[in-house]
Amino acid sequence: MLTPVKNKSIRKANGLFAIIASRYNARYVDAMLRAAKTALSKAGARTQIIRVPGAYEIPVVAAKLASRSAEDGDLSAIICLGVILRGETVHAAHIGEAVSDGLMKIQLSFGVPVVHEVLLLENEAQAKKRCLDPKHNRGTEAAQTALEMAHVMEGLSPHGE
Repeated sequence: MLTPVKNKSIRKANGLFAIIASRYNARYVDAMLRAAKTALSKAGARTQIIRVPGAYEIPVVAAKLASRSAEDGDLSAIICLGVILRGETVHAAHIGEAVSDGLMKIQLSFGVPVVHEVLLLENEAQAKKRCLDPKHNRGTEAAQTALEMAHVMEGLSPHGE
């Protein structure tokens, strides 16, 4: 059962949040991107938007950003947005698994939160519900997770740095 996005109290954010968004299935991804930007803006966060052709290209950009941030600490979190719709072959599953594995390895390797909202969906009805419906928009949820993780990571830094 699909749960609605909870309206969490918004913590103020001082950091920079990168959003990597696929251009493939743009109708759905763009709606998640707008929702994520709105939630981050309400928290006072700065954003950097990077567009890539498809979901498969997201991890390489996330790795570059995380690597840079590990050196200079400029990013609070990286949000990854994409929509993969299953077709008649297993190609979508392969893409989804590769992206998931890549994003998990990036955050563990570099210590930068990577929020995974690259959705592998069965059909357009699921995409409409999770991306176009404000009550279930996973872009809002991704931004809320990024804000919370930034706060958690700040608490783990020595001397609150």
